Amino acid sequence: MTEETIHEEKRTRSRKGIASYLHRIANALGRGERVPADENQTVTVDPPARPTLETDIERDGDTLSLEIEMEWDGTDSEVETDTNASKAAFRRYVDSEDKHRWRLVHDNGNIIADGGEGYASKQKATQGIESVRSNAPGAAVVDLSSEESIDSPDDGSDAVFELFEDSAGEYRWRLVHDNGNIIADGGQGYSSKQKAKQGLRSVKRNVPGAAVEDADE
Repeated sequence: MTEETIHEEKRTRSRKGIASYLHRIANALGRGERVPADENQTVTVDPPARPTLETDIERDGDTLSLEIEMEWDGTDSEVETDTNASKAAFRRYVDSEDKHRWRLVHDNGNIIADGGEGYASKQKATQGIESVRSNAPGAAVVDLSSEESIDSPDDGSDAVFELFEDSAGEYRWRLVHDNGNIIADGGQGYSSKQKAKQGLRSVKRNVPGAAVEDADE
């Protein structure tokens, strides 16, 4: 049978970025869900309970390669190339002052991120969404109360998540661009630092494949 390449990606990533990618695959495997093969989580496969796992280390001249491959009978297994593994969606809306805003809404109905500001046009709001989509997954996480870096930055991000305690004693997060602008926040206070971390990590996990919708759709 002729071999067919359904999807292929190749690019240089940092060790941290590769770890994040493999962690996403591991989580999907552990939960028995469809496994995302690409960064935007639009190409997915559904491995069986016990696929064959093959690991190879090869040398070709001065080049070393580590190959990790899963294989299974694909007779009844389809590759979906237009799916959405994200469990959230960006919702654009117009507020009472005719400002365009967005919020990231989880499938369970919870708002897990907010733009924090109004924009003069839908286009500007969409640009804000795209800034969050491109920067949040690889952004470092810094605990301002201890000046401790929790997650190291990944390649390609121009922003950092800041964890902090507000005047009411609640924990919050904000995503701050290198230019000083706050491009997203949690929109709420959390009772513990751990809950705030869980909230921002849900954003990291769900923004890559999140659809963009208008509130009146």
